[in-house]
Amino acid sequence: MDGGTGSAAFSRLHRPELPGNVTDDYCYVDIALHSPGIWETNGNRNFLQFALPRLQLQLAIIFLLTQSLHLLLRRFHLPRLVSEILAGIILGPTILGQLPKVQAALFPREGDVYLDLLSKIGYIFFIFLCGVKMDPRTVLRTGIKAWTIGVLAVTIPVSSGLVLNLFYQSRIHKYRWPAYKNIVGIQNLFPFPVIASMLVDLKIMNSELGRLALASALISDLVSNLTSTIITYGRIGQIGFANVIMVHSTFLTVSLLLFIFFVGRPLCLWIIQKTPEGKQVSRFHVILMSIFVLVVVLLTDNVGLNYQYGPFLFGLLVPDGPPLGATLVDRLETLVSGLLAPLLVTFCGMNVNLVELYDLRFIGTVWMVIGMCLLLKLVAIFVPAVICRVPLKDAAALAFTMSAQGVVQMSFYYYNAVNQTFDGETFSMLTMSVLIQAAAANVIVKALYDYSRMYTGYQKRDIQHTAFHAELRVLSCGHRVDDVLAVRKILEASFPSRESPLAVYALHLVELAGRAHPQLIDHQLGQKSSGGTRTQKMIEVLSSFEQQYTGVVTMQQFTAMSLTKFMHHDICTVAFNKLASLIILPFHRKWNHQGKLILDSGSLRAINSDVLEMAPCSVSILIDRHKVRRNPSATYNVGVAFFGGMDDREALAYARRMAQSPDVHLTVVRFVPWDIYAGDSQWDAVLDAEILKETRMQGTHQDNIVYKEERVKDGAETALLIHAMEEAFDLIMVGRRHKDDTPQLLGLSEWNDLPELGPVGDMLAAPDLSTPISVLVVQHQNVKGI
Repeated sequence: MDGGTGSAAFSRLHRPELPGNVTDDYCYVDIALHSPGIWETNGNRNFLQFALPRLQLQLAIIFLLTQSLHLLLRRFHLPRLVSEILAGIILGPTILGQLPKVQAALFPREGDVYLDLLSKIGYIFFIFLCGVKMDPRTVLRTGIKAWTIGVLAVTIPVSSGLVLNLFYQSRIHKYRWPAYKNIVGIQNLFPFPVIASMLVDLKIMNSELGRLALASALISDLVSNLTSTIITYGRIGQIGFANVIMVHSTFLTVSLLLFIFFVGRPLCLWIIQKTPEGKQVSRFHVILMSIFVLVVVLLTDNVGLNYQYGPFLFGLLVPDGPPLGATLVDRLETLVSGLLAPLLVTFCGMNVNLVELYDLRFIGTVWMVIGMCLLLKLVAIFVPAVICRVPLKDAAALAFTMSAQGVVQMSFYYYNAVNQTFDGETFSMLTMSVLIQAAAANVIVKALYDYSRMYTGYQKRDIQHTAFHAELRVLSCGHRVDDVLAVRKILEASFPSRESPLAVYALHLVELAGRAHPQLIDHQLGQKSSGGTRTQKMIEVLSSFEQQYTGVVTMQQFTAMSLTKFMHHDICTVAFNKLASLIILPFHRKWNHQGKLILDSGSLRAINSDVLEMAPCSVSILIDRHKVRRNPSATYNVGVAFFGGMDDREALAYARRMAQSPDVHLTVVRFVPWDIYAGDSQWDAVLDAEILKETRMQGTHQDNIVYKEERVKDGAETALLIHAMEEAFDLIMVGRRHKDDTPQLLGLSEWNDLPELGPVGDMLAAPDLSTPISVLVVQHQNVKGI
């Protein structure tokens, strides 16, 4: 956008026109900051006449109103930005302004300077962190599809905008012409932070659409900024004394870039060098980086550029991820993105006046331009996406995602309003357009794109329908080296052989820190992970397993770097693409060598629950307590607790496959109620009887399979028998889900603290259980629509 320095604040945009040289500008002098408190003897002034307590009350009102609106509107899938703008409109002249005395007491015009200052500081660090989380090198790794969509998404609207300029130039008054050009320019932006934030809100960042949108947005953002710079210099070239201005502007801009690159970048590398491996950056270095950000802002504003360009460029030069990038995001993200940056949006909303509108003709032109720009952007994204063979619904969702408006557009509108390029009416309409487009984009994308639908109708991807002599495909997931070691024991017990080969897809899960781009790294292609030595050790453990079973085990290892709340998307995507029959997840609790509980992660538990709900195949949760095993013997004792149902049948099918190994001894314990038909559905009873019959027949040919039945009255008797099994087996396999009226489990559901394990699995995962036993809780594949 056009450069230039702005005033410190634009207070209220909606000031009445005054004759001649008369102005209503304030001189902020003699403003008392601190209130003496309620014990002040001079009762002529209340605490709202003091700057600091008034600012504290203003912030409390703004955040309380914003959070209340978001709590109400989020059930309609509306983003937080909508709540922030609406809160500003409510507190501004449109609504609260109709009560002049109340507004004058709570939000006097002389207090705007403090809110304005806080909002600008918040946005400065917000845009800096956005630069830190972006990885420009991603552009080099992006495929042709993202390049095509990203470049055409910018070039088509910009070219069309230049044509529209020729058409409207004679129809718009020269006083309005600068505003028109800046509206078109801002509308054609594709800010990466806005699109990334929308994908996080919709919980589709790790989906195929989300990855394509992020890659295309990054390219579009870089191309649109480059195009904007070229157009700006082109406008300067049209001025009579352009040579002097262009040389001066170019010299200052290049000097700023050199300063950031040759001072800022070495500063970052020096801090990383001073930070011990595996540790976070010190508080002193974080403060030093924050000071440098403010210095860059000062230089950027005095050079004549928009103040946000400097911190954003500096953020791009900060190495993303640990230690520096991750620490900066960890220390600043909550305060900046949660409190200060949204204040800019609310403050802009407070300057929206929908009551006093005069130039209705230009207002109509503004909305027409906004509509045409939006239509051009949608077409410029949708058509290339369809050409690149993106499904129609996904292409439409991608178009609305990349056309979203957010805090970055608001900052540009605010900047132009401060510089008086936009008057109050224009600014109000543009703010309303951001509100409408943000709300509509979220609702439309939510309706068009359902990530879980890709698994609909994905049937018979389980162990029961995988023949003994067919390849078994297993996806193992791990967060720690302990997880991989535990999974290796299960895989070894699965008896990979030439007649029954095993395909293992190992997904190492690393939390995304200091980055905005989720990554799925395929180590088979030689791609390297930045997950550190822990990830490398996990890779080595499974690589040695592949070497041990050369020719009968195929191994493909991945590293998924993602936000914890989206990791289940990566797990389900890999399982779907690799046609896995079983996913093995690590339990969220860990024990040390003495059997003491050392980890109980709520985030890992949430991942497991989400995978159980969305997975395209069967899922198991592995509870491993074998930190200190009893004297290991050549025989691996496996027990199956069978109550009936599809999950128990799936667990038994896996156990039967293990029993092909002569080193595995399988015992199937069927828990039978006193009334043998109680609680059984006819079809489930038939299927249960069939797989138990096959198991007994297999046992007649193999000495390592034992089948027995135990009659029980209720859950109490079942619990006693289950605890007796703990001492006899190295691995106990159980199904997760059972019918609520299963008589063998009556009473156990009331004590079930972990629904993702079911009543039996929950009993075997009790924190106070000291027996070194491994438990595999199995859930049969969910088939949607059945």
